[in-house]
Amino acid sequence: MNNSNPNHKDPHTPEAGGGFCDLRTGACGEAEDSGIEAFEFVPPAAKITLYYITDPICSHCWALEPSLNRFLWQYGRHVRLHTVMGGLLPGWEGFADRANGIGQPSDVAQHWREVGQHSRMPIDGSLWLTDPIRSSYPPCRVFKVIQARYPGRENEFLRRAREDVFVFDRNIGEEKILIQRLDEMGLDGRSIMEEAGTEEAQNLLEQDFALSARLGVRGFPTIVMADDHGQAVKISGVRPLNTYIEGLERLLGRSIEPEPVPELANWMQEELTLFAKEIEVMYDLEPKEVESFVTRQLEPGQYGICEILDELLIQNVREKTN
Repeated sequence: MNNSNPNHKDPHTPEAGGGFCDLRTGACGEAEDSGIEAFEFVPPAAKITLYYITDPICSHCWALEPSLNRFLWQYGRHVRLHTVMGGLLPGWEGFADRANGIGQPSDVAQHWREVGQHSRMPIDGSLWLTDPIRSSYPPCRVFKVIQARYPGRENEFLRRAREDVFVFDRNIGEEKILIQRLDEMGLDGRSIMEEAGTEEAQNLLEQDFALSARLGVRGFPTIVMADDHGQAVKISGVRPLNTYIEGLERLLGRSIEPEPVPELANWMQEELTLFAKEIEVMYDLEPKEVESFVTRQLEPGQYGICEILDELLIQNVREKTN
């Protein structure tokens, strides 16, 4: 076939210019470059999975809240948070924590108070003398049911349950307390409790126990950060904020810039209750600066402030939308 026609264009022969619509101007015409441009592209960093192994009645986990809050606000874009239930107290038969001198429920009260005094995250602990928790498995199973049915709200439940048990001395091992808490969150407390009593819910909890064992966890709190290539770092116990930052940077192999801390008004949209220690850690404040900082940052009628267990409590007085 004779292809000598001067108007014939070989589809495999590029033209001098390529059709091009300019994103900035909207004009269409010919591209001015050669068609091939070399440049450096840095793909988005793969996220790290952060396994937080904990238990609703772990007092040291409550003490970790201020540092963990700030870490997740400033570095959360680099991690996927996966909270794992540890099952701290199956029951009292055969249970003993000899390291802390705990062999019966009444022994826990003093231990909790010491943790609260040291961490300044308020802890009452009187319920161990008057209405002791028989097992932490019920709130653990409720957590797993919420995680499965209402993903994204399980950590809200965990926070509220901890406020109940540590600050307000409510036995979160009891069905009626858990139902009340769930109802106040706008969830169907009775339905969730029924599901939490099933074998399926216990199986979900057992899966967390198995994961905790694979991660080599020996106590709570434990943070394990792992990438998609099998590399991981493990941080046991309550550590300073910088320890978690260093662990993340070691795993990523580079330094990372933190996000700004949230405005207090925005943070209070996320939380119904904050304590002085949490605000101190988030905003690098001295204890004596907290109250004046709150009054400057929040509008009157937006919050309530009082003292509980010798610590300031700041509450969002507006109704939270579920």
